[in-house]
Amino acid sequence: MNVLENMESSNGRTGAEKERLELYVPCREDGWFYVRLMSDPATMSYNSPWFSPDGCIPDPESGWNDILSGWIGREPERFYAFLRRKPDGAFVGDVNYHRNHELDRHDMGIVIFAQERGKGYGKQGLRLLLDKALLTDGIHLLHNDFENSRTAACRIHRDCGFRDTGVTNGMIGFDITREEYRSTIPEDGRGIGTGLQTRV
Repeated sequence: MNVLENMESSNGRTGAEKERLELYVPCREDGWFYVRLMSDPATMSYNSPWFSPDGCIPDPESGWNDILSGWIGREPERFYAFLRRKPDGAFVGDVNYHRNHELDRHDMGIVIFAQERGKGYGKQGLRLLLDKALLTDGIHLLHNDFENSRTAACRIHRDCGFRDTGVTNGMIGFDITREEYRSTIPEDGRGIGTGLQTRV
């Protein structure tokens, strides 16, 4: 059975941007996309410093089982979802956050499937995650960090309201608080809405 938890709202951003993607919480049978995403060298090349030679995650099937058992339905401690394109239901990437107890924040991640890049999905997916984490789940601070050379990723984070926290060993940090994100939203809206769909 499909359960729709539709939290979209009017927001003052363009209709095309609002309507193209939604967050989709996957079930076990959707794992083929996670395996495909984590096994695609073009998508995972950014990860090569940690997983030589091509950045692909070893044993993604096991990783998928870990997500099902440890990430689904665990917010606000942690959250995982696919980014799904509304018109055709195609998966185009994934997003996540998890609590970092040591640093008193939530760390996040976003991956767009290589063949779907250049279509604005990174920025829209990031805004969907911000709506979910900061507005719906009540997280105070969301953090991301990655190589300073990834100029497109830096631009997208700044466009969504993140502030730079500095560069260390070639890695740039970005933070955004709930209050900072709220200040970027028009007074008559709540962001672009998660449009969250859950399979049970």
